[in-house]
Amino acid sequence: MSIIIHPTYFPNIAHFVAMAKAKEVMYEINDNFLKQTYRNRCYIYGANGKLALNIPVIHSQKNRQKYRDVKIFNEEKWQSLHWKSLLSAYRTSPFFEYYEDELLPLFNTKADYILDYNLKCIEVICNCLQLELHTLKSETYQKSIQNKTDFRYLVNAKKEQVYQFDTYTQVFGNKHGFIPNLSILDLLFNEGPNALNYLESQTLITP
Repeated sequence: MSIIIHPTYFPNIAHFVAMAKAKEVMYEINDNFLKQTYRNRCYIYGANGKLALNIPVIHSQKNRQKYRDVKIFNEEKWQSLHWKSLLSAYRTSPFFEYYEDELLPLFNTKADYILDYNLKCIEVICNCLQLELHTLKSETYQKSIQNKTDFRYLVNAKKEQVYQFDTYTQVFGNKHGFIPNLSILDLLFNEGPNALNYLESQTLITP
């Protein structure tokens, strides 16, 4: 199966289920940047429940701005904040220390463009998962896609589907219950080397 999908910030489980099952992954890079999406946001499991991590971006004065042209607002120390949030949420998880050294450079190295940063995050996560993806990038934006399964709808954080994913043990699960479809980081830190098996065993029902 060939798919087209948005590269998002530490993509959620649904994104990675789609990518793990695909023979070829095309990244959509020619769309317009929209607010309220996973392009610059992910959710993790904090001590008080679901926690959003947002990357601040510089919005153009123009009405439309291409995703690939959007710059990160680095005046805010967001990388330090996000890393502290991950430490607080996952340092007691079974596999945080196992992947810590691979992930830390993502929060220590300044990035200029949100798309480039997201692609780098996905690359590092795939290395952690030992997931080999055959990827390419869109050349033009097409509303209707032929010969590819269109998973671009997964980018919308406000109209998210309800997925019946299998439960796994989460750090604060005994306090707030199982929270599905969080960032891939949640699965990675809790399931470790079993994370890829989990992704490949899940079913993603398209709308």
